[in-house]
Amino acid sequence: MSFWYSSIGLPAPRPGLAAGTDVDVCIVGGGYTGLWTAYYLKKADPGLRVTVLEQRVCGYGASGRNGGWLYNGFAGRGAFARRYGTDRAQAMQRAMDDSVREVADVAAAERIDADLVLGGVLEVARTPAQLARMKAFAAEEDAFGEHELAVLSAAEATARIRVDGVLGGTWTPHGARIQPAKLVQGLARVVQDLGVVIHEGTEVTAVHPAAAGRRARAETAAGTVTADYVLRATEGFTAGLRGERRTWLPMNSAMIVTEPLPESFWAATGWQGHEVLGDFAHAYMYAQRTADDRIALGGRGVPYRFGSRTDTDGTTQQRTVDQLREILHRFFPGTAEARIDHAWAGVLGVPRDWCATVELDRGTGLGWAGGYVGSGVTTTNLAGRTLRDLVLGDRTELTELPWVGHQVRRWEVEPLRWLGVHSLYAAYHAADRQEAAGRATTSPIARFADRVSGR
Repeated sequence: MSFWYSSIGLPAPRPGLAAGTDVDVCIVGGGYTGLWTAYYLKKADPGLRVTVLEQRVCGYGASGRNGGWLYNGFAGRGAFARRYGTDRAQAMQRAMDDSVREVADVAAAERIDADLVLGGVLEVARTPAQLARMKAFAAEEDAFGEHELAVLSAAEATARIRVDGVLGGTWTPHGARIQPAKLVQGLARVVQDLGVVIHEGTEVTAVHPAAAGRRARAETAAGTVTADYVLRATEGFTAGLRGERRTWLPMNSAMIVTEPLPESFWAATGWQGHEVLGDFAHAYMYAQRTADDRIALGGRGVPYRFGSRTDTDGTTQQRTVDQLREILHRFFPGTAEARIDHAWAGVLGVPRDWCATVELDRGTGLGWAGGYVGSGVTTTNLAGRTLRDLVLGDRTELTELPWVGHQVRRWEVEPLRWLGVHSLYAAYHAADRQEAAGRATTSPIARFADRVSGR
């Protein structure tokens, strides 16, 4: 269980599916993607019969375990620019910028208390090579229309958050801290109040396209749900569906959270704006100051389990906890004596080209969204609005974005997947060690890993 759920308690599960049924739209997965899609569909057409099928409880997966970064990054912008043109990638970036505010506005309008604070995103460079990447990143952001990104000197960055050893940083207003489990549970409550039927404890084992006069179907042990549209919103758990094992790779990310830290620590650190915090390492970290004055910090840890297996309880290995604790202490020496109160892991979906996608095939009645590569808190909202437009048959600015219908090849068979992913992250860690030793430019090991991975 994540700290986010341990702090608020797991909700009582909703009733599972008792028998097969027929609806207009069946959504497989009760995380952010599925719930945002249900929300926008019912808002647009209250008469639609929408059912969500969730194998555990809403927000059991990454939606209840993530780092709480509501920000404007998305997976695949560079690849979309190369394949579809800079203008379309810029349109995608503008949509993501707007989506940060959209989530905040909906949370306020629907009275979802998710500890949301629009403090922006601070990313810091702590080595000369990271500083060079930071400057290249800032130039790229500007080229894609992110003109509100500020490039900070070491003094300006530490004035926001006093991270040890900082050489520079960037800050954008397009970001917020959230409590992930509060957001997903609030959203589940809202969509249920709108008339969406949510069945928890209901595992979907396969989805089937419409064919030979039959509508699209979602298959469960309790019966089959037929619908005009079956939308797959399973993200890192997609590999558990029949025939989808090589669609998206389930990548593990882990987190730790400290005990509540005293006011003297926060006064010394200066972390008063509630920015979310990241860095420019290859094996990067991400962190936030929680509403109850803890630091929640995450990173990749053990990135992948053989055969695309996914965890059941969010447990993580002690060596991953130790690795994250070391990062915490490097960034904030004042936490050296702080207790680690909780550690957990979550699984996210990674496409072979590291590009998120959304799609609806009106002929088969099947649709999906996902492959967010760790940027899903905001991208799921954009996905939900885009799937709404696709289901309703509306041609809008959202349906013209380049991730709609983007085709991704499947992952390699085992053991190539396991060997490739573990070699990739070993290379990134080695590159970080090289750069920490004083290398002034990006390690060639990391450049090679980028080419191999297709990033």
